[in-house]
Amino acid sequence: MQTLVIQGEIGSKILTLRGQEIMLDRDLAALYGVKPIRLREQVKRNKDRFPQDFMFQLTQKEVDFMVSQNAIPSKQHLGGAMPYVFTEQGIYMLASVLKSPKAIEVNINIIRTFKKLREFSKHYNALAKQIMAVERKSDKQYRELKKALDELIHASQIVDEKVIGFIK
Repeated sequence: MQTLVIQGEIGSKILTLRGQEIMLDRDLAALYGVKPIRLREQVKRNKDRFPQDFMFQLTQKEVDFMVSQNAIPSKQHLGGAMPYVFTEQGIYMLASVLKSPKAIEVNINIIRTFKKLREFSKHYNALAKQIMAVERKSDKQYRELKKALDELIHASQIVDEKVIGFIK
């Protein structure tokens, strides 16, 4: 039961930024049961394990945007420092830096959550393609129906123009 609660927590902490799924250092620290500053210290000690595509620091503009979109409640929520964010690969790399039993359990749950998100994404994309195909088909059927109705209306106007009665 504990695993389901953790996975639900994790899913709500995954955000999309710069076209990538990311998690804030503060949220990861909370999941791991450590202070954010301790997580950052471990990462700084192992900086070569975290290239730019694994981890990056947010800009002020990005923080403002996240607050305006309610992704985070306020700037104070970040603890006064510009947060680091971790991509999926960066989170996997954290497993090699944070080695407590809790960190291992949390990383396993994070990996499972990202896997579920990818599966959902595949199903969503397949459904979107099917909807687009139906819309295209419907558009074609609509055009054909409109053409038939236009022809009927045109034909009825011709009938209306004919003179009714005796012709001399």
